[in-house]
Amino acid sequence: MQSRNDPRSALKAGEESLKSLVAEDDVSSRMILKKFLSQYGECDVAADGKEAVQAVKEAKQKGRGYDLVCLDLGMPVMDGQQALREIHKLDMAAGGLKPTRVIVTTAQTDIGSITNALLGRCNAYLMKPIDTTTLRNELEELGLIG
Repeated sequence: MQSRNDPRSALKAGEESLKSLVAEDDVSSRMILKKFLSQYGECDVAADGKEAVQAVKEAKQKGRGYDLVCLDLGMPVMDGQQALREIHKLDMAAGGLKPTRVIVTTAQTDIGSITNALLGRCNAYLMKPIDTTTLRNELEELGLIG
């Protein structure tokens, strides 16, 4: 039984727990986000954009995509902007599956990065260091937690 103070009790009645992915190349940032999001359900990690896109693809193929991806922009192999575009393409191809919500979590504060992420259809843009109260508020705004 979940207590009132249990973050999982923030899920709406009848909903499955949050399934999330943290795509972040910085180990400490990745672990902080994973620890926070794990309170609400399953949380996987990816160290670069290519791993993130692959994880999203595989989750959709298994029939339950990620509810949320927290995506850093400055990653190796494939940057977050490209990963965002690829995740959006996967959402479009999946048709009936619920679209993936993407929160960009980055240190990039220039207007070009912000504009490109918003044009790439991210749902929110949070600056590092990530404040967990702000992140929780965004999860509520997106309807991912109650």
